[in-house]
Amino acid sequence: MIYNELLQRGTDDFPFELYHVTALHPRYEMSLHWHTELELVRVLSGELTLSLDGRTNTLRAGEAAIINSETVHGATPNDCVYECIVFNLAFLKTGNRSCDGFLDNLLSRNTVLLEYPTDDKILTYLNGIFDELNAQKTGNAFKVLGLFHNLWGEIERNGAYETHLPTHSLHDEKRVVKLKSVLKYIRDNFATDITLDDMAAIAGFSCKYFCQFFKTMTGTTPVNYLMAYRIERAARKLLSTDLSITQIAYDCGFNDLSYFIKTFKSFKGISPKEYRKL
Repeated sequence: MIYNELLQRGTDDFPFELYHVTALHPRYEMSLHWHTELELVRVLSGELTLSLDGRTNTLRAGEAAIINSETVHGATPNDCVYECIVFNLAFLKTGNRSCDGFLDNLLSRNTVLLEYPTDDKILTYLNGIFDELNAQKTGNAFKVLGLFHNLWGEIERNGAYETHLPTHSLHDEKRVVKLKSVLKYIRDNFATDITLDDMAAIAGFSCKYFCQFFKTMTGTTPVNYLMAYRIERAARKLLSTDLSITQIAYDCGFNDLSYFIKTFKSFKGISPKEYRKL
């Protein structure tokens, strides 16, 4: 999704949401978005190019990432199966000041976690969390909470964090703010006739400079990104509603059905009708 994601994660008494993502998933290509929660990502097969505030890195099978809150992130898979866990960090507070102080610093972003863990113990606990949430066995909640606290302990012991925001210039921070404003605009208006001029105006740039800026920050063009988001929204509607394909096309910003079908197939590899039957 391309916006500040505001969703209920899991349940009120267990706010952890696991996403298992294959090529058939509507969000196989993870569009840029951000949220207040933290997120864990692990790659099961293939490769996943992850973008974090415009910085890219490619993960391979067995590798993982930790995405700090408020980070604009997205991912491009290459024959990949991957999983994500999005969770409410505040839920893991225990009332014990010696533990909660570390979590409070994460919540306030005075501390940020290193994004690509390599320590074997950290990866063991991180993978254990994924495995427990996948298993859904009795005692699951106790196991997950215990593994999370072991994970924080290893991160703190290994110094796998920074006690201040990563070193970015004020210029870089302003660029992220501008990107967020454009992404929010796309989220709010994707069903309408958005033009390149519209998006450039939101960022306060000329069209030429905006295209360069957007490509640098996201790795793709503004128009291609808008199309990808519209197709993502259409894919979700195809799987979750009984609306006609024509209605879905119009609801997602396409005024021509044949163009929608052609664009959908270029992104998903199959037609909307075939996708709905999956």
